[in-house]
Amino acid sequence: MESKTFKIFVVEDDEWYNRLLVHNLSLNPDYEIQSFADGKSCLAQLHQQPDVITLDYRLPDMKGLEVLKQVKERDEDIQVILISEQEDIEVVVDLLKHGAYDYIVKSKDIRERLLNTVSNIRKEFKLKDEIKTLRKEVRQKYSYQNTIVGNSPATQKIFDLIEKATRTNVTVSVTGETGTGKELVAKAIHYNSQRAKKPFVAVNMAAIPKDLVESELFGHEKGAFTGAAARRIGKFEEANGGTLFLDEIAEMEISLQAKLLRALQEKEIIRVGSNQTVKIDCRIIMATNKNLLEEVKKGTFRQDLYYRLYGLPIDLPPLRDRGNDVILLAKNFIATFCKENKLEPKTLGASASRKLLSYPFPGNVRELKSVIELAATLADGSEILAEHLMMDDSASLESLYSEGMTLREYNLCLVKKLMEQYDNKPKIVADKLGVGVATIYRMLKEEE
Repeated sequence: MESKTFKIFVVEDDEWYNRLLVHNLSLNPDYEIQSFADGKSCLAQLHQQPDVITLDYRLPDMKGLEVLKQVKERDEDIQVILISEQEDIEVVVDLLKHGAYDYIVKSKDIRERLLNTVSNIRKEFKLKDEIKTLRKEVRQKYSYQNTIVGNSPATQKIFDLIEKATRTNVTVSVTGETGTGKELVAKAIHYNSQRAKKPFVAVNMAAIPKDLVESELFGHEKGAFTGAAARRIGKFEEANGGTLFLDEIAEMEISLQAKLLRALQEKEIIRVGSNQTVKIDCRIIMATNKNLLEEVKKGTFRQDLYYRLYGLPIDLPPLRDRGNDVILLAKNFIATFCKENKLEPKTLGASASRKLLSYPFPGNVRELKSVIELAATLADGSEILAEHLMMDDSASLESLYSEGMTLREYNLCLVKKLMEQYDNKPKIVADKLGVGVATIYRMLKEEE
């Protein structure tokens, strides 16, 4: 940013003072200066997109206020510094109201004030550029494809629902097993919606002590309870204008659910220890790994709150139902982990792919990420093999069983699964099962 040319227009009809301003500003080699003797010639060159305009209040063809208004109408990002002998406070206030950055009274000793003002503007520009860059990076990070990796039909359905959710402020309910990525989906919706520039605030209802939930959500006043040394705003106010993500909503005490329902319906909250309402405007996305209808039937979740929160439902499938997505996710995790830890790039070997596809991943995407990061650490070479994947094989074998299978069918299913896992090598499978190789061949032949 420091090396970027900073463009300044000087608009001053007094030739001597015009040269003085240009000289002072030219002391900084990064500043590109153009001077004008009247307002119309300056306005005719606004297509050059100056960063700053120093503007005399009294010009031969136009008043400074009119030039200021036209500049701001065309490009509100251009900062205008009024420089004039005019000292009428009402005029100065009017200029500032119409968007002038500063007002400097003309004098021979203007250099320090002028250079400091322009320097401050430049610092603010730099900060705005950094914020824009960060927002762009956040949007890219939480784009659909970067948030949920995969091309299975189940994943494509999720993309479609996320896209629909970003178009409006409809409440969204995200369900799915632990580790399926419910918060990532919530962030993808927020950072691709009209609320992207406002806060995303996540609250895990299961992680908050029950006696602090109300204060956490709605805030409290000083002295509201023991330990409340100062006023504190709650998550609803913190998320104002943005999105409030209520994770594990089924864990919320039913006694507090009525207050949550009121806040959602009335769009206002009351801090603990206060009797005054505070207006709120935040989108709600809730998540749970439980069946809320079942919780309603059991009496642990209010029916009216259920219908208020249901909104647009997005049900995240478990990883075991996403087919080849597990391989795409694994490769993505490998690339990310190696880059972040400055490791040589690694590939996923065929044996490792087969092992991943045969495993049910009870911990879903979260478990896969941990398994892959450990494998990338253990692999000395450039290829991750099955032996590097530290998973609970018993979970994989348990997934083979289904009700109604005969012992013969189960044994055959087990043999076939192990053959896939160990590169179709009967000797290894026989050793694993403690039987002869001939037994393995016989079982496979009977299947034919």
